[in-house]
Amino acid sequence: MIRRYVIPAAALALASLLASAGHARAQEYDSRDIMGGGPNFFGGGVSPIPRETVSFPTNYAPGTIVINTAERRLYLVQGGGVALRYGIGVGRDGFRWSGVHRISAKREWPGWTPPVQMRRRRPDLPGYMSGGIDNPLGARALYLGSTLYRIHGSNEPETIGHAVSSGCFRMTNEDVVDLYNRVSVGATVVVKN
Repeated sequence: MIRRYVIPAAALALASLLASAGHARAQEYDSRDIMGGGPNFFGGGVSPIPRETVSFPTNYAPGTIVINTAERRLYLVQGGGVALRYGIGVGRDGFRWSGVHRISAKREWPGWTPPVQMRRRRPDLPGYMSGGIDNPLGARALYLGSTLYRIHGSNEPETIGHAVSSGCFRMTNEDVVDLYNRVSVGATVVVKN
């Protein structure tokens, strides 16, 4: 028996439009990615720590993000005593911090300007890197107040669950997109060591 697969006209039109416009990202992904069927739609693969709903009794309001750096987990409070739990990469020794901030901005495929302190440690880093799959900030970034820190994506899933960053919190691109779609600018972020 011969099976035929029909690709919806809207998906074909979108792929055609992106390609004809010379859109840079259309060249990065094949048709499976455009339609959401590819294994690495946002690059970087699946988290070694699966996202899950867990018991989380707390007095924090729903929508609050609680980061436990010792556990290397991020919790999005849902209310009713539960939270969504995500695996994260945290700051390595000497770069961990704690405090309370609010999400001050959200960006899709953000550009990255390495901070001066980081460029002193790593003079090989570029002065600026455009957004895209190879950018260290990944598919999405949530900016924390006026700090240099962010919750952001990563194309290195093997770093999730480890102390690897210069103070930012990294997630797989798939998980950061999920979180990005669930929270708003102004949401409270509580960082605990």
